[in-house]
Amino acid sequence: MASTAQLDLTSSLQDNPYLISIRPETPTPLPRIVEALRAVETLTGLTEEEYMWLATHGTERMGPDGAMIFREGEPTSHMVFILRGEIHVRRRHTGPLALFIGRAGQMTGKLPFSRMKGYGGDGHSVGDSWVLDIHESLFPEMLQVIPSMGQRCVGVLLDRVREVTRMEQQAEKLSALGKLAGNLSHELNNPASAAQRSAASLYAQLRQYGDQKYKLGSLRLSEEQTGRYFDWVTRTRARMNDITKHCKNKPGVLAESDREAALNTWLEAHDVAEPWAVAASLAENYITTEQLDEFATMVSHEVLPLAVATFSSSLRAERMAETVVDATVRIFDLISAIKSYSYMDQAAIQDVDIAQSLTSTLSTLGSRLHDVIVERDFDPSLDLVSAYGSELSQVWTALLENALDAMALTPGPHILKLSVHRAGSMASIEIWDNGPGVDPAIQSRIFEPFFTTKAVGSGLGLGLDAAQRIVSKHFGFLTVQSKPGQTCFQVRLPFDQAQAY
Repeated sequence: MASTAQLDLTSSLQDNPYLISIRPETPTPLPRIVEALRAVETLTGLTEEEYMWLATHGTERMGPDGAMIFREGEPTSHMVFILRGEIHVRRRHTGPLALFIGRAGQMTGKLPFSRMKGYGGDGHSVGDSWVLDIHESLFPEMLQVIPSMGQRCVGVLLDRVREVTRMEQQAEKLSALGKLAGNLSHELNNPASAAQRSAASLYAQLRQYGDQKYKLGSLRLSEEQTGRYFDWVTRTRARMNDITKHCKNKPGVLAESDREAALNTWLEAHDVAEPWAVAASLAENYITTEQLDEFATMVSHEVLPLAVATFSSSLRAERMAETVVDATVRIFDLISAIKSYSYMDQAAIQDVDIAQSLTSTLSTLGSRLHDVIVERDFDPSLDLVSAYGSELSQVWTALLENALDAMALTPGPHILKLSVHRAGSMASIEIWDNGPGVDPAIQSRIFEPFFTTKAVGSGLGLGLDAAQRIVSKHFGFLTVQSKPGQTCFQVRLPFDQAQAY
């Protein structure tokens, strides 16, 4: 049966979910603590006297479900044995993802030989919790009384380093995946929406065009009239295609608006139905009133309105079909860029074209490049680099996003320079931006894990750390030079496979 103190604690916790776990009112008998310590896997093999020393010198804490065991940022000074329940550790600004889950039978907290200074997150109990703390002031005596604890603690520390490294890598991969998904969805949305709108309108437009052609055919034009009509259409289309494909100085928006107004007036004067719709289509395709005047001399007044409307309808249908084609081509290009970016369906290690790898990564960031001038300086004769292609893509993503984030802090123009050249036996890749630069006071820390200058919750501080680890894995170098208005991240990768692996 629960004690009065425990019932009061449960009642208080419902009102204050941040209430910490406390010492039990009645200490647990030592034999029971020893029995619980025997379930701690790290302590397997200790003698009865060694178990008793831990039970005698430890401090108990208990709490109901949800009790706070420790707070993020608080200094840590205890080794903790979890005897019952679980402890879930979370950072306050990284959402519901657990940083660490400690279960009954585990040893955690500050250990001998550990450089741990403070808790990395808030530790809450899941279920009724019971922990035993050993204060750091007792560590020297503990290592004398229980000599094997040194080796046991070192083993736990090594496991902890491996687990933290794995979690950092996983968090960085999830963050990169989220950014990639966001950029890709933004890039795909525009062509997909354009294709959907055009495809939906194309069906009705084709029906209208078919009806108009039927009506035009029912007028039974003479062979001479038909020949003149097709001759005019051919010449008009040729001029239109010449303007759209070859003319460098195309008429601007204002010129098109003036042309549309003039066309609308002409069409109204010649009794063309829905002149506003026809005028918009003709103006968009650079048709002029002079061309229509020429056409008016070739056909009768009865044929002219329907012939012009039919021609305009065919142009609208073609433009819609062209939009669908362009949109689907853009979608295909994006998918190809993603496959190239991720090196899908390819071996883990392959010969990588660095320039192509950078270009594919840029394609995935297209939504952020609208107001950025990208300058490329790629050596076309550069040898391929044997590398983990998908991992190098992560490096380019981290460095490019870092440059774009930096330039976003300053007014334009924003200039991004990419350079790929040979430097002896290595490939030299440089990514320049004209952002505010890196403060010299923190320049030596930007590659540290979890170090970030972004607002809380805006970044994990793992991007540059992951980039450096990947480059080091390839026996390369990642360095930075920065001053206001000019920041350069330089990556050097060896060509020789024997040197790289």
